[in-house]
Amino acid sequence: MTLSRDARRAWIASKLDPIDGYDPSLDAARSDYDLNPGMRPDNPHALRPAAVLVGLVEREAGMTVLLTRRSDTLRSHTGQIAFPGGRCDPGETPWETALREAQEEVNLDPSCVTLAGLLHGYRTVTGFHVTPVVGFIDPAATFVASPDEVADVFETPFAFLMDSQNHQRQHRDLPDGERRFFYAMPWNERFIWGATAGMLRALYERLHGEDPVG
Repeated sequence: MTLSRDARRAWIASKLDPIDGYDPSLDAARSDYDLNPGMRPDNPHALRPAAVLVGLVEREAGMTVLLTRRSDTLRSHTGQIAFPGGRCDPGETPWETALREAQEEVNLDPSCVTLAGLLHGYRTVTGFHVTPVVGFIDPAATFVASPDEVADVFETPFAFLMDSQNHQRQHRDLPDGERRFFYAMPWNERFIWGATAGMLRALYERLHGEDPVG
């Protein structure tokens, strides 16, 4: 059975943490270390707050997820696939950060976004506590990549990303010989991996429950 837009919104929102219950004192529940428990840092609390917008574009042909490819001129995570987002300014809530960064990076008008809720914080190996903010985007919204930060802006089908058959566990061998595992969701020529794939996996588990990945 196909849900109406309002019913789909309500179902997704019911699976998320409500914004009005946000508690900044809570530690990140998910992380880049989920598949690499032996690599956890000694001091997981020394993290910088950040937020991303998990933007669900409500297309008539099917919902999509708004993603970007980071600019090749950035100092970190060059060329990687990411959600719009960044570090929180002092006094900002995660949703304020997510909307501000989305406007700066892809010119998304905040009035085109209906916030749905939050996922648990996500700890990255680069030292950030990222709060994923889920929001529904009006299909009339337009996106323009900021050349200083974003090389490309694109959409990936929500159904593809929420299909566990498309969730791969891959690995890379580090220079010290240690093997690091990560989630990956290759789609066409796009290689969605790392923290972005990890947060998408967390959204899948919220919506559908855990499903082991080999």
